[in-house]
Amino acid sequence: MSAIIIAENSFFSRKYFHLILITVLGLLVYSNTLHVPFQWDDSVFIEENPIVRDLDYFLNPSKAKGTVFYGAFKSRYVGYLTFALNYALDGFDTKGYHLLNIVIHISNALLLYVFILLTFRTPFLADGNLAARSKYLALFSALLFVAHPVQTEAVTYIFQRLASLVSLFYLLAIVCYIRSRLSQKNVSAGAFYFLSLISALLAMKTKENAFTLPLVVVLYEFLFFTGPASRRMLRLVPLLLIALIIPLTLSGLDRPMDDVVRGIVPATRGYHGLSRVEYLLTQFRVIITYIRLLFLPVNQNLDYDYPISQSFFEPTVFLSFMVHLALVSSALLLLFRSRTKEREMRLMAFGIFWFYITLSVESSIVPIHMVIDEYRLYLPSSGAIMAFIAIIFLFREKTRQVKLQKAIIIVLTIIPLTLALATLKRNSVWLTKVSLWEDVVKKSPLKPRPHNALCISYLSEGLSGKAIEQCLIAIDLKPDYAMAYYNLGLAYESGGFTDKAIEQFLHAVELQPDYQKAYYNLGTIFESRGLTDKAIEYYLVAVELKPDFQEAHYNLANAYMSQSLTDKAIEHYQIVIKLFPDYPEAYNNLGIAYGRLAMYKEAVESYTHAITVKPDYVPAYFNLGIAYIKLSDKASALKVYERLKSLDPQLAERLLNVIYK
Repeated sequence: MSAIIIAENSFFSRKYFHLILITVLGLLVYSNTLHVPFQWDDSVFIEENPIVRDLDYFLNPSKAKGTVFYGAFKSRYVGYLTFALNYALDGFDTKGYHLLNIVIHISNALLLYVFILLTFRTPFLADGNLAARSKYLALFSALLFVAHPVQTEAVTYIFQRLASLVSLFYLLAIVCYIRSRLSQKNVSAGAFYFLSLISALLAMKTKENAFTLPLVVVLYEFLFFTGPASRRMLRLVPLLLIALIIPLTLSGLDRPMDDVVRGIVPATRGYHGLSRVEYLLTQFRVIITYIRLLFLPVNQNLDYDYPISQSFFEPTVFLSFMVHLALVSSALLLLFRSRTKEREMRLMAFGIFWFYITLSVESSIVPIHMVIDEYRLYLPSSGAIMAFIAIIFLFREKTRQVKLQKAIIIVLTIIPLTLALATLKRNSVWLTKVSLWEDVVKKSPLKPRPHNALCISYLSEGLSGKAIEQCLIAIDLKPDYAMAYYNLGLAYESGGFTDKAIEQFLHAVELQPDYQKAYYNLGTIFESRGLTDKAIEYYLVAVELKPDFQEAHYNLANAYMSQSLTDKAIEHYQIVIKLFPDYPEAYNNLGIAYGRLAMYKEAVESYTHAITVKPDYVPAYFNLGIAYIKLSDKASALKVYERLKSLDPQLAERLLNVIYK
């Protein structure tokens, strides 16, 4: 590899080879993730989210009002759109979701490569000491970024695509801005500037940490470019205005302006169980953990058991603060020295500032219920990596020992390969729900949530005994844990202990009166026991608490059908179809309900929808044929018979007998 640095005109020095190398490494390290199932919040925000299943919400966003997802949908429209497109193409087959996540991640690494190359074309660095080595500085930065195991949570965890996707638009906005500033032609400069604004807009509607983008661009402009301050600020104003999208969206644009202004502050309060001061003090330590993970990515954890800090004078808090003060002071010193000495020090300073600025939304004074999450390090890590690589290259440039120069390049080559192996190993933990949560329980044994999640994971594998054990541990750690009681109820129900299941579900709703899923499961148990009236009571509570609870509406409709309350059944089948347009059973049952009321044209329409959604849905074909007979449309019934004959000959024969009866 040392020869690569020396041979500037060799094949290995060409940019397209670097781009291929980055891409191949990215594909290799995430090659074992395509079959990783939906994990943790994926089930809530993707599988159970009606917005993801219907693209019409994105054409008419107001349609989502009243759903529990509406607030996040408004703020993260672009991110949710990508999930909806995945669903439209692949349903709930996770391969497509993972493939897009990998493509986004590799694209970010390539953008980081381009960003560093362009930075060495700016007026401040164009004639610097490392300008001739900029390709390699960019290459190693991108390789470290694409291979680092700390990125796995933002790439392998499907829903955390939001972290990598906002980074894509963030980096693209900056790259286009730099390209615009470097362009010698007005048309080209204008086009790239426009693309920068569009990318910034997309970033703002992907995730809230895009709010820092204008500040980073302003910092970059005044560190690496020159010109009259007034003209430069005029160029930056549109970016600053775009950032207002986030606070206005959070506070609510559909309200009067005085309400909007009053709503901005409450929108930043975040998690009610943690004060701003406690969160900030804890983040001093959390960011040190992030830095440690960048240099020593061991003991990674999806759900850290992280203690909350109460005082600035706790030794760990105070020492952490001093480290941050030293790093920021170092960045300021590097910035000052870059004016007269090695200009590359300015890139190091910018990388440190980038790290802290991009972390500021999630790691400052706005409390979030998870005080530490590795995916939050995704965008900040790019700044830390570029600063680290710049320091290494500047040191290499200054040393006159050839052997040391070669050794540095060898080490820089080994590091991405070592990180790649660590990433492959970390990704193997994500392969099943059980393996992921067993890993978390091992690392956070005294935290109730991982035990609860492992209980759910064991249930998904049919291991009700192990599930019961984990839920009992979670309850022992947190006696008022409503979700653990609910999952314990599911575990008992799975094991056939329905009386114990009822007891746990009732305990869950006692602790959390709005626990709609617990009411739903109480309904299913009573319905299975033939106590339909009791089941209907619980289903009604569930849909009242959660109007978009499709399973509860569907079971409620079926219960009404069994009670011959057909009009009410139709009402709830229609709600199910509105929430989940691709639900063939709901269309089929709606058709049966219409048939009971002799509304055969409507029944035909419903059965046809069922067949459209599921072309091999045998019961719907049979029922459609019967409906045509009721309409005296023998020809259409015979066409249905011909299709049914290839799917189920015996049922087709029954239909034929009815036709010629």
